[in-house]
Parts: sequence; C-alpha cells; structure tokens
Amino acid sequence: MYESYYGFSEKPFQLSPDPRFFFATNHHQRALSYLQYGLDQGEGFIVITGPIGTGKTTIARNLLSSIGDENIVAAQLVTTKLAPAELLELVAAEFKIPLKGNSKAEVLRCIETFLIGLHQQGKRALLLVDEAQNLPAETVEELRMLSNFQLDDKPLIQSFLLGQEELKDIIQAPNMEQFRQRIIASAHLKPLSLEEVKHYINHRLQQAGCDKESLFSDTAFDAIHKKTLGVPRKINIFVDRLLLFGFLEELDYFNIDAINDVAEEMSAELTGSLNTKGLENTQNQEPSHAPPQQLIVNSTENVENIKEVLREVEELLETNIKQKVKMARYVDKLLKQKNRQYAQEQVEGNL
Repeated sequence: MYESYYGFSEKPFQLSPDPRFFFATNHHQRALSYLQYGLDQGEGFIVITGPIGTGKTTIARNLLSSIGDENIVAAQLVTTKLAPAELLELVAAEFKIPLKGNSKAEVLRCIETFLIGLHQQGKRALLLVDEAQNLPAETVEELRMLSNFQLDDKPLIQSFLLGQEELKDIIQAPNMEQFRQRIIASAHLKPLSLEEVKHYINHRLQQAGCDKESLFSDTAFDAIHKKTLGVPRKINIFVDRLLLFGFLEELDYFNIDAINDVAEEMSAELTGSLNTKGLENTQNQEPSHAPPQQLIVNSTENVENIKEVLREVEELLETNIKQKVKMARYVDKLLKQKNRQYAQEQVEGNL
C-alpha cells in the first residue's frame, strides 16, 4: 500500500519473522551467541525466555537460516499443550521419520533408529521447540529422555527451548532438577530501550530500501517507545499502521502529533471505548435470591450514566466514520495512480 510512496522495496514491519530484518540488541545478540555456543557443544539444552513479542521466534529463524553446517539436520516445533506421546509423534513428523506403529515404544524406536542413521552419516539432529511454555512438565521431561540417546559417548539429538516467562517456572520446579542439570546456557530477552527502539526502526527501514533522510523526529521515537513499551512485535504493528496513516495523510515526516493520532485510532479499534466495569462487577458477584429492585430510569445517576454511554457510542461512531473516509481516500488515490500508469503505458505504446 504505502511502499511506493515512501520508496520501500517491501513492507519493513511485517509480523512474520524474517531473518533479513533481524536486529540484534545486546540481549538478542547474547541469546544468539548462546544458541551458537550450544551448537558448537553439540549437547545439553539451551533455554531462551522472554515476554510475548520480544523476538524469540525471530532468533530461532535467524539461527536456522545461518546454519552453514550440512551435518546438522534441524527441525522446529511450535508447540501446543502436548502430552509426552504426542510430542514424540510430532518430533517424528517434523524429522520425516516413518513410523511402523502408534505405540510410544515403537515411536521411540523409530526415532532412535533415525538418529543412529544420522550419526553413521556424520550428522546430528537439532530440535528447536518454540512456545515451550505450553508444554506440561512431564512433556519437558520427555525431551530430557530424548537427550539420553547416545552413541559412542556422543548425544544424537540436541534441543533448544524458546518460551515465554512461564517456562522458567516449569523448569525451576523441584521435580525438574535432572532437566536443569542438562541446561548449558540460558538467556532472558527484554523489551527494547529507547535508543534500541530508534535503531530497530531505522534498521528495518533501511532493509526495506527507505530513501528518506529521516522519517521520525526524536520526540516521535520517544512516543513510539512509550506506546509500545519497547516490545518489537508491538513496534511492528504500530509503525506499520503509522506508515499507512502517513500515506493517507500524505505525510513526509512523523512528529508527536501523528504518533498520538494513530495511537488514539488504534486504542479505539482494539479495546473499544465503552466502559465495561459495571458488567465485570456484576458478573463477579454471587447470585442473589432477593427480589429484583425496580430500576428508577429517571434518577439523576441513571440519566447521567445513559448520557455517558451515548457520548462514548458517539465517539466510537465518529472514529469509524473517519476510518471509512480515510479508506475511501486511499482507494481514490490508488485509482488515480492506476489511471496515471495506464495513461503513461498508452503514450509509450504509441511511440
């Protein structure tokens, strides 16, 4: 949409992880170094934790794309709440291991045969488990059991676990001592600082071929940091919307006013403006067997409440109307661009 207006070769703030746009803060670089260290060691577990949207999956994708060792056969799992047997079946599926039976013993036997075959070829298996906080403790323990597969005193499979902060609670449980002893390194990702937010945004703009000297003022970077709390995924969502807003408004520069306008729009769209505290309070109350009280519609308090709700509905409708107007302007702008391109093609064709 806005790519040609700002001179981008592609969208710079897509949500899907792309190793080409990887930006290494100190924390991210440390985590990536631990992953690489784990690869060099060829044994044990590496655990990377962090809040939602801080880049754990991006690190995993970056690692997979940078592996130049043909002797490493890698697979990545994005887990749900899997039972131990289900995890094993998923591991077999990701490594494309043919199963000859459905029993856990048979699945383990097939996995072991596959791993031994890799070892005989001078290769080893690497398993990246994303969203590992969803795994029950007994399933995490099953991963430890897989690490027991060895031949010639060398482990046949190595696992990296990436997950949200709840993963730390699972691993720190008293019954997980054996698993903790297999962890050779761990890192915890944090949101970006103000300076890192600035470098992160500029990095992604440059990767997308931005031809502008500077799109954001210093106060704009500060506002983006405050609005997104420095979480990379939130930054991507917000700045992507900001660029669309700039295209519709024909902005060549983003200041604090543009940031606030977009933040206000997104707040109304994502959370709504109607106050639901009253509903939450009544839902949390114990059921009452007393006869219902008569609602006094003409009381001052109720009249004011109704007025407040109507004002909020009016604001919401006004916001939606503004969005529809902007979209109509956007469609009109696209049609004009297409007409100019068509006219130019016709002229060139007649020459």
